[in-house]
Amino acid sequence: MTTIRLPTAQAAGTVLGAAPQAAESADAYRATGGYDAATGPEELLAHLDASGLLGRGGAGFPAAVKLRSVRGRGGSPVVVANGEEGEPGSAKDRWLLRARPHLVLDGLARAAAVTGAVRGFVYLSDPAAGESVRRALAEHPPPLPVEVVETGHAYVAGEETAVVRRIDGGPALPTAKPPRPFERGVGGAPTLVSNVETLARIALTATRPVMRRAIARGTLVTLSGGGPAAPVLTEVPYGIPLRTLAARYGMPDAAGALMGGLFGGLVEARALDLPLEPGALTAAGTALGCGAIRFLAPGGCPVTTAADAAAHLAAESARQCGVCVSGTAAVGKALSGLAAGTARPDTADSLLRWSRGLAGRGACGLLDAAAGIAGSLLRAFPGLVRSHLAAPCPVCADATPEDGHRRLTVAVPAVSAPFAAPFDAPVTASFDAPLPALKGTP
Repeated sequence: MTTIRLPTAQAAGTVLGAAPQAAESADAYRATGGYDAATGPEELLAHLDASGLLGRGGAGFPAAVKLRSVRGRGGSPVVVANGEEGEPGSAKDRWLLRARPHLVLDGLARAAAVTGAVRGFVYLSDPAAGESVRRALAEHPPPLPVEVVETGHAYVAGEETAVVRRIDGGPALPTAKPPRPFERGVGGAPTLVSNVETLARIALTATRPVMRRAIARGTLVTLSGGGPAAPVLTEVPYGIPLRTLAARYGMPDAAGALMGGLFGGLVEARALDLPLEPGALTAAGTALGCGAIRFLAPGGCPVTTAADAAAHLAAESARQCGVCVSGTAAVGKALSGLAAGTARPDTADSLLRWSRGLAGRGACGLLDAAAGIAGSLLRAFPGLVRSHLAAPCPVCADATPEDGHRRLTVAVPAVSAPFAAPFDAPVTASFDAPLPALKGTP
């Protein structure tokens, strides 16, 4: 089971909060300043500009710019809290919706106020998260109609155009771009699709503007690996070295890492001296992504990890783009052969060609992730690739391919419910009531 480690920073300015193991009630959230109306939309947007808050869904786009892109389109905008967590190594979004739904809903309401949105949605695939959000909506009705939309769990289901397509009644599959949701989204209206952690940080910024910089530079990370330590969900500041995180996780001698879920690719041990900072990681050829980091155990083999990741991506292809279907399958087959000791002599050349030629050719980022896995393995561990071509690897031989998805998947930390009786409500709920005007900023 995934464990939670509280940060050393003041709990009031963190997304994890003071009691992350229990679901937060509306009264508990209001007691810490939640839903405080002291910070208006214009002031909040200025604070977000000054803080430099980046989105936490994976792309890292500036939150203030994204809000303005919807606000500037006119019409009747829509806001969406995106809690569909497709990365197998991430647990933060489902935990947030289970444990701190009011923080997310507060951020959604504030994003609606900034953009002028008249309707909101919470989009998710986790039944426990859905129950928690519906309970929170009943406890504290938001200032605009909000509906909970559930979807099937899939790697591509959280891509922004897939989100819009599913809310509009279609399948949760990506569509060609343009238009992007901010141009034409739910029901044809300009739509903000924002990750739930991003919305949580927007809410924190509104209630604690003096802490705006620290809020923007803190991030949730899900740490896992092949060692005996259980996965960890924690909150850390930008700039902390990856090696420090590895030591805190319990793997000080990590041989490298799989970064950003599956999107950041593999990095070697010396890359662990890099700071956990989006710009620095991008410059080094990797990515923070959704904040999921899988450390490579010293006795493990990165080829197995690459094969697991590629196989997962191939299985999760939306099968809409021919190049994605064939490309992810080819990368997955080649890496599985490398791990099994059955690869062809030209496998490395093929992987290099695919890593350079497949990126950007699909409707979403899944094919890019597969290409990145192939290219990063060649860059970070070229000697291992050569040795696997020369002879079978005993470590990979002990790693059953069928268990690849299990090895990558991280469970959501346990969250106790605030009520003794289960909440019974329909799948969708909408409310239209004024936001209470609470005075004072903690």
